Amino acid sequence: MTSTAATSNLTGTTYVPSSSADSKSISASGTAEAQDRFLKLLVAQLANQDPMNPMDNAQMTSQIAQINTVTGIQQLNDTMKNMNTQMSAMQVLQAGNLVGHGVLTEGNQLAFDTTAKTAVGAIELPAKASNVKIQVTTAGGQVIDTVSLGELEAGQHGFTLDSSKYPADTPLQFKVIATNGSEKVDAVALMRDKVVAVGSDASGGLTLTLLTAGKTPYANVHAVL
Repeated sequence: MTSTAATSNLTGTTYVPSSSADSKSISASGTAEAQDRFLKLLVAQLANQDPMNPMDNAQMTSQIAQINTVTGIQQLNDTMKNMNTQMSAMQVLQAGNLVGHGVLTEGNQLAFDTTAKTAVGAIELPAKASNVKIQVTTAGGQVIDTVSLGELEAGQHGFTLDSSKYPADTPLQFKVIATNGSEKVDAVALMRDKVVAVGSDASGGLTLTLLTAGKTPYANVHAVL
């Protein structure tokens, strides 16, 4: 599918999240402090135990195993955090190739080609629809045109509309009405957009900054054009 949406002179950028040395230092310090407290308590317990009823080897081994388990879990958590940070950075670097490309993402904004005087968009159907209509609306919801796409199979379908009859310099949206007989088909409206930057959110998930829609999760992208 070829996008006819207007292009932009914005230069794409790639943001790579950095790992935090401070958080590693704090984590390591906390683990060391916990070990130190445990050893002091153990020594105090041994020094003040009843000579007639001393701690047996099994009890001592159990307590040492507990602190080792806690330490091991902390180290495992630190390792997993480091791996997630590195994987997020690799994802962002790989996704940098998307900068400048067109995509289909969830949204209902029409993309205009002023030269060809056309407006384009796309839809995704989860199942076959015997009757599909596109309603062109203003931002306020006023319907200014209705176009029938007829019968469509399940999957993605692009459409091109004659925009010469639409108000000039007015952002327009579209709504999909799809049915199969008397049953409603839940169609997803898809808009054409352009990737201008890639990055990650607070949880490390990959995000794309799009020319029209702004920042959006990568999961919302249905196709790369």
